[in-house]
Amino acid sequence: MRKNTSPVAQESDTMTHLDFWKKFKRLNPLEPSLGILGFILVAAIFIGCFFYLDYRTVTRRLHYHDPSWLGLAVPFSSSPSSAAAAAASAEEPLGLGVNERPGFLDEGAGLCDVFDGNWVWDDNYPLYRSSDCLFLDGGFRCLENGRPDNFYTKWRWQPKACNLPRFDARNMLQKLRNRRLVFVGDSIGRNQWESLLCMLASAVTNKSSIYEVNGEPITKHKGSLVFLFKDYNCTVEYYRSPFLVVQSRPPAKAPKEVRLTLKVDQLDWSSRKWRDADVLIFNTGHWWNFEKTIREGCYFEERGELKKKMSVETAFQKAIETLIHWIGSQVNMDKTQVLFRTYAPVHFRNGNWNSGGSCHLEKLPDLGPLPAPPGIHFKIVADALLKHRNESQAMNLGLLNVTDMTSRRKDGHSSVYFLGPKRGPAPLHRQDCSHWCLPGVPDSWNELLYALFLKQETSHAQNSAEHPQAPL
Repeated sequence: MRKNTSPVAQESDTMTHLDFWKKFKRLNPLEPSLGILGFILVAAIFIGCFFYLDYRTVTRRLHYHDPSWLGLAVPFSSSPSSAAAAAASAEEPLGLGVNERPGFLDEGAGLCDVFDGNWVWDDNYPLYRSSDCLFLDGGFRCLENGRPDNFYTKWRWQPKACNLPRFDARNMLQKLRNRRLVFVGDSIGRNQWESLLCMLASAVTNKSSIYEVNGEPITKHKGSLVFLFKDYNCTVEYYRSPFLVVQSRPPAKAPKEVRLTLKVDQLDWSSRKWRDADVLIFNTGHWWNFEKTIREGCYFEERGELKKKMSVETAFQKAIETLIHWIGSQVNMDKTQVLFRTYAPVHFRNGNWNSGGSCHLEKLPDLGPLPAPPGIHFKIVADALLKHRNESQAMNLGLLNVTDMTSRRKDGHSSVYFLGPKRGPAPLHRQDCSHWCLPGVPDSWNELLYALFLKQETSHAQNSAEHPQAPL
């Protein structure tokens, strides 16, 4: 039986090399092609998967090492791609409704990873109003500075496998009675410190009973601030140390371009003031970059020798190792709970902080898969912990892992609302997409801090009951 062929098929069968060449020359190389776009998409997915799997390999070994390190091994979410589906999965993960999850402090919670979760809308938030808090820098008062929306204040962090304890300011103050809680780090650490001041102050009627012990106002200055809650005889303190290690003049006969050095093997000189704290929260990372170090003439020093060829990444890792060793030699871990808060991502779009980057149009969190890997700062901390994983000081260092959850909150930054109510929004080319509006994202970091603090208190109480000291 003779096979019928269409004119189109006949034409394609009889196309000569000359015909093909004529068609090829008519192609516009700038015109998008489905084939080319498909190839680029597949290549991007492949490269993304490569970095994803490589990172998971690095961190998986940390996941079950110690309960305090939970969150290091789950930097990526398996949430559905659509925002609606992600929000729904946050409400009912693993088949559990909100009321069916165990509480983080319950025995049934096991090793619940409170850092693996999603942001959910909660009309009961925020936990305080900036206009009611006397302890905030003007730059963090976004609503008072003209921000027209308050959506960013309404999101609560919900772990997938358990429920966090509701923040109870009065309960935390009671447990901090006659004790010291200290933050050490950069201005993002200060952001978190001021958040906690406001959260705790919400339970105190007489606000004049909360004051800075040296009479210093809340202003952006170098040094330290110590606020006393007089009714509880407890202090909540902040020590500015962006690098955590000593920054000083260079050694003798250093080249002229070396203006300062970071002594990566020596912790900040102020460490003697905070080593005896009862709760100690460290953070660093935002100043560990080329612009804040080498470009400014700040190089690195180790064992008294200038290390001009040392990279910023290597210096940062050595500084983290110095912190770990310092904890082991200088801190009484039976008395002090030590936490390291991980890097909080920035969200500059179409530029950086000094080149017109912006975030002022962001109104909602990312509710789908994570927008980007956690970055080099997170990986360096993870690598340092792995290197010292069998040492007691590393095992006793708790991780307040905010990197994953914070990477989703592009909506929560001060953006153009940091100049004050009388000066109006800042110019669009001068935005702050590093610091956070308060109330806002750092409040959720402190809710996690509260949960880890209560967990530690419960553990100590159980150990004391099981091993009571014999009377003298």
